[in-house]
Amino acid sequence: MPVDHVPPIPMITSASNSKLKLVRSLTGRSKERREAGAFLAEGVRLVEEALASEWPFRFVLQCGEPRPRAKQLIARLQQRGIEVEEVSEKLLASLSETDTSQGILAVLEDAKPQPVLALNFVLILDAIRDPGNLGTLMRAAEAAGFDAVFMAPGTADAFAPKVVRAGMGAHFRMPVYEVSWEEIRTQVGAYGWSVYLADMEGRSCWELALNPPLALTIGGEAEGAGAEARRLATQTVGIPMQGRAESLNAAVAGAVLMFEVARQARRAGG
Repeated sequence: MPVDHVPPIPMITSASNSKLKLVRSLTGRSKERREAGAFLAEGVRLVEEALASEWPFRFVLQCGEPRPRAKQLIARLQQRGIEVEEVSEKLLASLSETDTSQGILAVLEDAKPQPVLALNFVLILDAIRDPGNLGTLMRAAEAAGFDAVFMAPGTADAFAPKVVRAGMGAHFRMPVYEVSWEEIRTQVGAYGWSVYLADMEGRSCWELALNPPLALTIGGEAEGAGAEARRLATQTVGIPMQGRAESLNAAVAGAVLMFEVARQARRAGG
C-alpha cells in the first residue's frame, strides 16, 4: 500500500472509549494484563519489531501527523489488516508511561511461545524484580544468542510496559517462559543442561569451560539466588574484578556472563 494512499484513520475522542480503558488497565498490575491476555508496545521501533515478528496485534493508537518512518509503519499495519485509530496528543500522553510519547502505541496479544526443539543456552531468572534489569537481561540474552529465558517464581512480569521498553524487541525474537521450579527441573533433566549460578564467590568465568547445553541462573538484586536455584546449580560462576567495587548489578553481571558463554561457543565452533 503506497504511503500516500493510507486509508483515513478513525478518531477516538472520548476518554471513556473501551480501547482507552483497556490500555489504561494494561499499564497497571500484572494480574490485569493476564486477565486481558494482552500487553503494550510503545514507540515506532517496538511496534516495527512486533510487526516484523508477525506478533498478533489487537489494535494500534497513533496521534498527530506521523513522521515518515511512522507513516510507513502505519501503512504496513493497515496493509496487514491491523486496526489503527487516532487519538489526541493529550489522550495518548495520559496513557503513555514515557515522558515524551512517540505518537504510536500498540496493544498486542499475550501469545504463548511455541516449544523450542533444541535449547542449548538458556537464561534462568530467579526473583529479578527491577523492570529495567529484567528487560536489559532479556535484551542481552537475545543479543548473546541464548535460545530462551525462563522466568522463575518471584520474577517481575516480563510483559510490563517498562520491561518491554527495556527489552528493545527481545520479547518478539526469543521465547520467554514463566515456569515453576518443578518445570525448570524437568527441563534440566530433559536437556541435560549444566546449570551455572552467578555468584560473587563462584569460580572465575575465565577459568570455566562453559559448554552447551547449559543454563545460566541470575539471582535477585537484593538477596541473590534463592534456595531452589542453589539446589539446582551444578556450579557457581563469578566475574573477577580488578577495581574496588564489591559487586555488579544483576543486569551487568548477567550480560558479562552471557557474552562469555557466547565467546566460548564461537571459539569452539571456529
